[in-house]
Amino acid sequence: MVESTFLFIIEILGTLAFGVSGVRLAAKKHFDWFGAYTLGVITAIGGGTVRDVLLDIPVFWMQTWLYLAVTGVSFLIVLAFTKVLTSDSKSLFMFDAVGLTLFVITGIEKTLAIGYPMWVAIIMGMITGSFGSILRDVLLNEEPLFFRKDIYATACLAGGALYWMTAVFGGPVWLQQSLCVLAILVLRWGALRYGWHLPEMKERTR
Repeated sequence: MVESTFLFIIEILGTLAFGVSGVRLAAKKHFDWFGAYTLGVITAIGGGTVRDVLLDIPVFWMQTWLYLAVTGVSFLIVLAFTKVLTSDSKSLFMFDAVGLTLFVITGIEKTLAIGYPMWVAIIMGMITGSFGSILRDVLLNEEPLFFRKDIYATACLAGGALYWMTAVFGGPVWLQQSLCVLAILVLRWGALRYGWHLPEMKERTR
């Protein structure tokens, strides 16, 4: 009961963070209020929806209206602080990174809870964390972060791998979660601050 409540809280916080990142980008594109809210919802629930469909379990946001309401709070936050949030690119990184870490953890733990092996849980963590942003970027006609050389999906996988290694060595759940979060935040910060990236595919010419 305590564990399920904790996961629910994490999912709500992740929804809030990703909702803000989606609405913030909609504001920069001058969407109307309904369009901005819709983009926030898609960003917040997209990854979890794909995860639940693949795992053949009830889709999380269809079980309670709270997720749509929390995205409404995200909309109000951006509405109240539009100038601050849209003038500083670091704010997008902050909300996007927070949502990413929280959703990776929920993806991993929900998958493990229904009996799938850890390697599946890591992939589901990546899907939960990153697919909402893919849908967001596609709707904004932007190249998705997921497919860029910028470290994004790789950060999810690295966080999941560290979660796994900590579990193998008998670390408590709180340590598994903490190291997963730390790994994702460090890699995302390094990508933003120092330009860390994976090798780029280049077309070979004769």
